[in-house]
Amino acid sequence: MAQAQPISFNRHPYADGSAKKMLIDGQWVNAASGKTFESHNPATGELLATVAEGDKADIDSAVAAARRAFEGPWSKFTPFERQNLLLKFADLIEKHFDELSTLDTLDMGAPLSRTRAGKLRVLGMLRFYAGQATSIHGETIENSLPGEVFSYTLKEPVGVVGAIIPWNSPLTASIWKIGPALATGCTVVLKPAEEAPLTPLRLGELALEAGVPPGVINVVPGYGETAGAALAAHPDVDKVAFTGSHLTGQAIVKASAGNLKRVSLELGGKSPDIVFADADIDAAVPGAAMAVFANSGQICSAGTRLFVEQRIYDEFVGKVAEFGKGLKVGNGIDPEVQIGPLVSQEQLSRVTGYFDVGQKEGASAVVGGKRLTEGNLGKGYFVPPTVFANVRDEMRIAQEEIFGPVISAISFKDADELVKRANATNFGLGSGVWTRDVSKAHKFAKAIRAGSVWVNCYQAMDPAVPFGGYKMSGYGRESGIQHVEEYLNVKAVWIKTA
Repeated sequence: MAQAQPISFNRHPYADGSAKKMLIDGQWVNAASGKTFESHNPATGELLATVAEGDKADIDSAVAAARRAFEGPWSKFTPFERQNLLLKFADLIEKHFDELSTLDTLDMGAPLSRTRAGKLRVLGMLRFYAGQATSIHGETIENSLPGEVFSYTLKEPVGVVGAIIPWNSPLTASIWKIGPALATGCTVVLKPAEEAPLTPLRLGELALEAGVPPGVINVVPGYGETAGAALAAHPDVDKVAFTGSHLTGQAIVKASAGNLKRVSLELGGKSPDIVFADADIDAAVPGAAMAVFANSGQICSAGTRLFVEQRIYDEFVGKVAEFGKGLKVGNGIDPEVQIGPLVSQEQLSRVTGYFDVGQKEGASAVVGGKRLTEGNLGKGYFVPPTVFANVRDEMRIAQEEIFGPVISAISFKDADELVKRANATNFGLGSGVWTRDVSKAHKFAKAIRAGSVWVNCYQAMDPAVPFGGYKMSGYGRESGIQHVEEYLNVKAVWIKTA
């Protein structure tokens, strides 16, 4: 089959510099304030679109629309009808996938080689949730009360969901929130990140085309301090599903206290990726490298703390550095590019700031460590794959989430002590173990305090397998039946039959 040709900036149908409105109650409307903000291509600086800037007034309108839909027409949809609707939505996304993946590339910088590769996952998630729509059920429960009393449970939708997503994977993040909400019969107010709002808005168009009733999906772009904060604190929102930084997650928990709304949080990480001397080095080098360099390191579960057994440390770190040096950095619209830009000037300043921090703390940059400015790269927010060696556990680059293509390589000798060192972080999202020793793999898989442990691989994901964190990486799960349960209430029913 011939490969689809990439859509260039100049002819992309949704990134032509025009104005974009927000979706509320099935209608495309301007912000109540009339304010807008600009969305730019982080690889070139070119204007992609001018976007309506939502704030509290728009969130109020969207939540009211979601409540009307939840209590009105949407509540009459049967599980089978919700399933069919999700499948139709998935078919439309499949039809327009090249357009959507290219829009992700233009708006947040991830290379086409990454966004196009996400097709199976995006469609798999939506069709998995479609299957779950007809699998929701309660239980009959034997009780010990005297007399004839029958007891059972019902599973019911939580209600109006405020979904706040990050910029590092707009298409996937949107589906991760919309899928379980629609499967369970909830309604959604989706607040995209201001850095990358275009794909979620385009999804809103496809949702209407699929027949999603007005108010079931609302998309309100805007800033976290205004639109996001209003959504998190809104008294008529029943649940907030958030993906982003742990600091924002803490603020959302505080804001949720007003009506004790349910909250699920998928937050940051500083994940350990452990390479033992008995590992398959040929597999571990690219695996450990791309556990961090993929998406320019802008992945919450990236294996940024690379623990390498002492007797192979120099060899392994050198090979990872050479691998990183060989990756092609550039505008992600080029199908051959493997590393795109960081998403914004703010993120560029953050990552390059950590370059300075690492060197001041005594770490040495084996490769990378400086912004790329040659030729067209100077127009965007580019940094190269970077590997810091001679890193100690207490260094900031080993403890703080950088969210860039930066590996902190740490040596270890004592495997028993390593468990304590691997867990010596405030986060607990992902982790990796590279070894041929099955007993060692099981030991560390159990001992590491993280929501995911990948053995001889990294970042493997499947719609049926739950994903989430420990500690400051949040609570709740995404994917799997556990994710669907996050959007359901359990009601107990008692019937005296005598």
